[in-house]
Amino acid sequence: MIDPAALPALHASHGGIWLREGGSTQAVAKGAAIARAAETPTLLLNAPLTGQRLGYPDLNGLDLLELWAFVHPARFLVPTPKGLAEALELKRPATEADIPQLLQSATAALLDTLGSPNWLEREGGWTSAQSLHRLRWPWAPLVAPRIARPAQAERWLFSRLPEWEEAQPRPAPRTVSLNDQAVLARLVHLTGSGAESRPGQRAYAAAAVESFRPRKHRDQPNMLLAEAGTGIGKTLGYLAPASLWASEAQGTVWISTYTKALQRQLDRESLRLFPDPAVAARRVVVRKGRENYLCLLNLEDALQGGFAGRAAILAQLVARWAAFSKDGDMIGGDLPGWLPTLFRRNGSTALTDRRGECIYAGCPHYRKCFIERSARASADADIVIANHALVMINAARGRETGQRPQRIIFDEGHHLFDAADSTFSVALSGHEAIELRRWVMGPEGNSRGRRRGLAARLSDLASYDEEGGEAIRAAADAARALPADEWLKRIVAGEPFGPLEELLAAVRGTVYARAADMGDADAGYGLETELTEPDGPLVEAAQEAALALDGLLRPLTRLAKRLEAVIEDAPDWLDGAARARIEGAIASLGWRRDLLAAWLALLARIGGPADADFVDWMTVDRIEGREFDIGIHRHWLDPTRPLAETVLKPAQGVLITSATLKGGGDWDNAESRSGASHLPHGAQQFEAHSPFDYADRAEVLIVTDIKRGDIAALSGAYGRLIEAAGGGTLGLFTAIRRLRAVHARIADRLARAGLPLYAQHVDPMDTGTLIDIFRDDPRASLLGTDALRDGVDVPGHSLRLVVMEGVPWSKPTVLHAARRLAGGGAAYDDRLIRARLAQAFGRLIRRAEDRGSFVILSAAMPSRLLSAFPAGTPIRRMTLDEAIIAVSAHSRAGLGDSMALGHQGVESGTLDLEQK
Repeated sequence: MIDPAALPALHASHGGIWLREGGSTQAVAKGAAIARAAETPTLLLNAPLTGQRLGYPDLNGLDLLELWAFVHPARFLVPTPKGLAEALELKRPATEADIPQLLQSATAALLDTLGSPNWLEREGGWTSAQSLHRLRWPWAPLVAPRIARPAQAERWLFSRLPEWEEAQPRPAPRTVSLNDQAVLARLVHLTGSGAESRPGQRAYAAAAVESFRPRKHRDQPNMLLAEAGTGIGKTLGYLAPASLWASEAQGTVWISTYTKALQRQLDRESLRLFPDPAVAARRVVVRKGRENYLCLLNLEDALQGGFAGRAAILAQLVARWAAFSKDGDMIGGDLPGWLPTLFRRNGSTALTDRRGECIYAGCPHYRKCFIERSARASADADIVIANHALVMINAARGRETGQRPQRIIFDEGHHLFDAADSTFSVALSGHEAIELRRWVMGPEGNSRGRRRGLAARLSDLASYDEEGGEAIRAAADAARALPADEWLKRIVAGEPFGPLEELLAAVRGTVYARAADMGDADAGYGLETELTEPDGPLVEAAQEAALALDGLLRPLTRLAKRLEAVIEDAPDWLDGAARARIEGAIASLGWRRDLLAAWLALLARIGGPADADFVDWMTVDRIEGREFDIGIHRHWLDPTRPLAETVLKPAQGVLITSATLKGGGDWDNAESRSGASHLPHGAQQFEAHSPFDYADRAEVLIVTDIKRGDIAALSGAYGRLIEAAGGGTLGLFTAIRRLRAVHARIADRLARAGLPLYAQHVDPMDTGTLIDIFRDDPRASLLGTDALRDGVDVPGHSLRLVVMEGVPWSKPTVLHAARRLAGGGAAYDDRLIRARLAQAFGRLIRRAEDRGSFVILSAAMPSRLLSAFPAGTPIRRMTLDEAIIAVSAHSRAGLGDSMALGHQGVESGTLDLEQK
């Protein structure tokens, strides 16, 4: 067998390139490294990232992350040399030149695991290795000989997965009133008897009881708006009454979040409620949209030849993971976030149900489906951890009407407005329309894949029910009016085909004509214009498109009625599985019929009177001048109106909470953005201020000598500030272009100083992985956009400096302009900006012992916005040089605190640097 020490190992970073072979490590140039990697299989860690650092994105080799995914599927790993060393209990490299040797040692350790009797993930390994060998996986020659052939043939993945069982519907929750002292006792149990006393947390838990009392009024939940500053401990504060109510009432509490990071945190906190992981898995269920979960039918097709090349290797590794996954969640679950990125565009998205084509009980894997198992588990769970969009969709049009949330906690409640805005909006675009065509018609021409049209999904109905079969055929004929493959090329060439493409061509022409008047057409970014005073051709195109959509809606409506008739007058072949499949088809048809009805309402608006409740506009979506979609959009002017009607009013109790719930305004703002203002009796209010000593632990520095638009000066400021802090910096940008420009200018310089820099939209990794790397290395820094403004929880010394490139002004979109006009003009803008500043500042101090600086690189920061920061926080305007001195001093003080507390998160390298 091949000795791992005989394999060359390559490491490339912004600080240099090192190659180890023949027992020695040398620094090499890019050309030599690329040539060596092309000549012979070379050990790498994260091939796409290494290739990017070498300027050779097609770099391939023996990627240790792929080997890890085979040996330890569903096991967490920070994909860095440090993370790999710690996971395998190897010596951490002291310098980057030591990393190639670590790669060889890690390879040996992983390969040795394959022959160990203690290898926990052995099941299925031999069979998978043989399949990967046939696919010419680079690791296969090293892996396959080390796995002993089992005495008996290994079971196929789909026979190993457990089946879910049907259960009778859960009875309605009992009507109970929680005892305040019992709630506080539950809180003490969750926090632990030795925990410090938190009066704010106790008051919060007592206030949250209101959401769990019996409802008093029709169309009015017991509703509480609770703003709890960072450090109050609101998670355990609401888990105490929620878990007690679930236990006493025998009901389910839905906890809704906006970010996957908080979902993961809540899942971990559930072990406080149920220390036994097996019990916790039953009593606490994480729910997400269908598109997040592995589709077993898609995976089977991929394993049986539906994928080729690197994509087929990805499918095999995903199959390894599926056998050990907790819940089959591919997005933010226990599938390593870095795994799909290793395969670039060869894609994991094809392994999920992103087109809504699930055939439910018609699927051979229906009884083992991760999605169905999660849905059924949530029916009997005490706590369901979901997200805002899923809660709203489930309430509005979910299949599980009996499971509509009745007791809801909306954490990260400041995002409720945005989530409702997205959920209840309508977009008639090329991409949306072609997906509907594919859903109806299935594969056309020579297209491959598992896509199935209505005729294939309902073939038994078509043969049994003549009228239903005719409706299916009529729907397929009508769907031909929708955009087909290469629709955008035809429109750009001035050759649209069909009424929908004619409409999109008219929209594109109008947008470009009006954008040229505004001077935006040549900027390279997306274009938009109001849907007002349309010209004749656009009105005519809209009318023709409406006729075509109505022609599709009619047979779909007839088909839904025939399916309902089959359910009512069940034929002999309608067993339980077939019934479930038809019920699923009815729900799926309802979704598409609602979509078509919304599109028709939108088109009816063109050329007619405006509707004051909605904002309509047209777009040409572009990236760096390249068009990728065209559409018409409709949003509610106030999306909390449908939120109140579909989610809040039917509920029994609702708690909406956040550290920044008032959003830079007062309680009126919180009520208007949460939907409480549309309820007959409004909502109760609770507020608890953060217990942190911001006057001593934090500072806000406004740098006054960075000229707006000066990329060189902006880059220099970021580089010097990161050096002053010794890393541990989160840099926030409002434009991807500036983020990339700054990263390109400072990454090499910082790397040479031992300060690694990572960036969204630059490094080929998902955001969750970037945050994991940032959290794990106190000397690392991370640049990002809005997604990092309140999606990052990095307590301790790993985050000690937040830098914003400027004031986070709102983008001047059509939608924003309409809401600004309705919301009070400049005051509306100020509330939004103060909320963004508060959310960004909230990343800095996460624990009482944290310390850090918040820097804004803009002299244009208005004083009226400074109320966004906690009372008592020192705020100073100064030059960049003065800010660097202040950041350095604050960082050193924070490091001293960490040393005194004995934090394990502080790296020895950081200590050495500071002592020098």
